[in-house]
Amino acid sequence: MKKYYLPTRIIDYKDVYNSNYLLIKKSNQITTTEESLTEFKGGSFIVFDFGKEMNGGIRILTYLNPNNHPGRIRIRFGESLSECYSEIGEKNSTNDHSLRDFVVELPILSDLIFGETGFRFVRIDCLSSDIMWIKNIYATSYELNKKIIYKYNGNDELINNIFNIAKRTIDLCAGNGYVVDGIKRDRLIWIGDMHPEMLALTTLYGKTKEVERSLDLMRKQTPLPRFMNNFPTYSMWWIIIIADYYKLTNNFKFVSKQLNYLEKLIDLLNSYVDDNGNMSYPFYFVDWPTKDTKDEITGSRFINMIAARKAKELLVSFNRPYDKADYLYEKLKRGNLKVENKKQVIALKYFALGNISDQEYEMIIKDGSNGFSTFMAYYILETIASRNVELSIKLLKEYYGSMIDKGATTFFEDYDIKWADGSTRIDEIDKSKKDIHGDYGKYCYKGFRHSLCHGWSSGIIKFIKDRAK
Repeated sequence: MKKYYLPTRIIDYKDVYNSNYLLIKKSNQITTTEESLTEFKGGSFIVFDFGKEMNGGIRILTYLNPNNHPGRIRIRFGESLSECYSEIGEKNSTNDHSLRDFVVELPILSDLIFGETGFRFVRIDCLSSDIMWIKNIYATSYELNKKIIYKYNGNDELINNIFNIAKRTIDLCAGNGYVVDGIKRDRLIWIGDMHPEMLALTTLYGKTKEVERSLDLMRKQTPLPRFMNNFPTYSMWWIIIIADYYKLTNNFKFVSKQLNYLEKLIDLLNSYVDDNGNMSYPFYFVDWPTKDTKDEITGSRFINMIAARKAKELLVSFNRPYDKADYLYEKLKRGNLKVENKKQVIALKYFALGNISDQEYEMIIKDGSNGFSTFMAYYILETIASRNVELSIKLLKEYYGSMIDKGATTFFEDYDIKWADGSTRIDEIDKSKKDIHGDYGKYCYKGFRHSLCHGWSSGIIKFIKDRAK
């Protein structure tokens, strides 16, 4: 569903007259006798805050100008205030995947929409020498619009805030018919990232067509023996998602159509694991914070084990043979199960085996939420909750509350709680501090390329339902 939002405030402007008129709701139709217009002079600029993350662009209603010539403007979108001031290349500011910095014409008496990205802030620079008269500028946003079946109704204000922000995160990421990760990045379905997204959507809405379309499309687009998104672990996650989706929705008709492919996928996975449990996949991946660490292969083994166990449970539910899934799980148990230090991998071990050692538990709670990742937060918190629910709730509030303290209105692709010390909020610019957006990030999400609205961070919605009061 497409929604329209007026700016909540104007942060800065130059040579823009009656700028406050842009904050006033008016009719969405240009007429020949407009009043309450905002005037832009040549060389002027204005910076808007729309109050929260959007998935879309801006709609500009343009009136006449003295010479009736089209105006030219530069539009810069930003998930943070500093991003919308940045030049391409500055702190990894980019037009990759979705344009966030570009020049357009504004014909007279027009009503046009520009942009398809994730943003909260917009800077508009007038490049024309002519005056321009603008009636209104709206944010357009594609958002999921479904009847909710669960809402947190507890008394904890911070958890309520976390729940609502996580809900907005997944509503934006599933707002265009499929489930995508980061709305300002590529619009691919990264199936290995979708498990926490599926948990959030089914908790909120039950059966969800956006989840089903995404799972179906990935199956159709990945004939075996190819792996989904070319990642072996992502095909394993597809199995986990299918199995848990059935458990959470009991959608027999949809899931039954996936079983022939699933059985053949189990055959393929078996071919990469020998009788001693040695794996020979082309490469291994858990998440970015574990990339190229000693725990990466071990974590991939646990994902494989979870997939095998979930496949068995699902096949049993449908009265289909499960011996190959059972065999795969038993082989994988014979390999290395030792975790060096990564909290994500300890959590995966818990989900694979149903338990962890006292030593591993001490490792996962050491230093609180330091070492968490947004993708794996649900699994880490559930593992901690298996022994201490109160502590898990405390760490949920510590980790996600820290993002909120930095101005988050949706949750990030990744977040290291150490970034919070001495850094800016996303709705401020302070040269004396580290930029929480532009100065951090790793791997493929350095600087301003870092997505501040990433669906996988919303898996904690299910954790809140199951554990919070």
